[in-house]
Amino acid sequence: MRAEAAGHPGPWRQQAILGRTHWDAEALRDVVRDHVVETLASPDTVLVIDETGFLKQGKASCGVGRKYTGSAGKITNCQIGVFAAYVSDQGHAFIDRRLYLPKAWTGDPARLRAAHVPEAVTFATKPRLALAMIERAVRAEVPFAWVAADSIYGVGEIELALRRACKGYVLGVTGQHRCWFWDANLDVAGTAEDIAKGIPDQDWLRLSAGAGSKGARLFDWASLPLAAFQADALDAALDQSLWTRGLLVRRGLSDGALAYFATWCPAGTSVEKLVMVEGRRWAIEDAFETARTELGLAHTESRSWHGWHRHVSLVMLAFAMLARVRRLANGPPPRTTLIAKLAGAVVHSGDPARGDAVGAAAH
Repeated sequence: MRAEAAGHPGPWRQQAILGRTHWDAEALRDVVRDHVVETLASPDTVLVIDETGFLKQGKASCGVGRKYTGSAGKITNCQIGVFAAYVSDQGHAFIDRRLYLPKAWTGDPARLRAAHVPEAVTFATKPRLALAMIERAVRAEVPFAWVAADSIYGVGEIELALRRACKGYVLGVTGQHRCWFWDANLDVAGTAEDIAKGIPDQDWLRLSAGAGSKGARLFDWASLPLAAFQADALDAALDQSLWTRGLLVRRGLSDGALAYFATWCPAGTSVEKLVMVEGRRWAIEDAFETARTELGLAHTESRSWHGWHRHVSLVMLAFAMLARVRRLANGPPPRTTLIAKLAGAVVHSGDPARGDAVGAAAH
């Protein structure tokens, strides 16, 4: 499809760009990230982590295997990519990505060589890939205040890394996640599911998690403060009095289905703010859909490690450019336009000299 759009008689030039030429997809990723930050940065930006599947035939495409993917809604032959999206009130775009390699691949040197996987690449779980993306963003001084992700990424090293970096989070957990919280100075322990059953009706708030295709995404929400960490469970350098742990619970209006989220936030953070953070997680689903339908995210025919990362990085670049166009189109009119209107209004008032003076002063 890209070859046709470029007017090429066949696909080989595009294939050469992805697989046979020498350029650095990691450098392009960093360019895209900086471009996105310049365009979309705002104080409450959320870094959203999620994954998506790339359906494949055969066994040669790098990382392919039978796995569950939400893009197909079933276990099927596919590749899995883990992504980080930058989501703010100015818009959203991808800033990082990594192809997941299952153990069936990392334990087969011949298969790795055939797909041109770099020797330094070893097996890493999806949470480890996500952790590397978060750490890369922190090292690059990407301005973000929060991280949001589903239950695959919701516990363990990611939590500790974010606490040490003084970043808030709203991370999905399962109903069996163990919690310790206080109520009237009485410590209580249990699973998230059991604790949610005991939340009184007056503690639920009906709030929107953002606008959806059918209007506001309304749910009932409740937030509970969790007990402090043991002294040896956290860096002694962190002042826990400034930050609080919590359990955020979401309840569906029609079916009463519950979802649970571990939270870490500055003391005094409102439930409304936590709901805003969790609601921005939907932006990455929208980004996946847009990238698939409009930018050909899943239309790569390259089988190599480099081919996948190059193709996806080019899609990220196109998405970032569209995000910038959208941001400018939806923003206030250019300053020069406002100046022209101001000067024009004065001119029409019957005083051209005053109009010129106003325009010069504004410039």
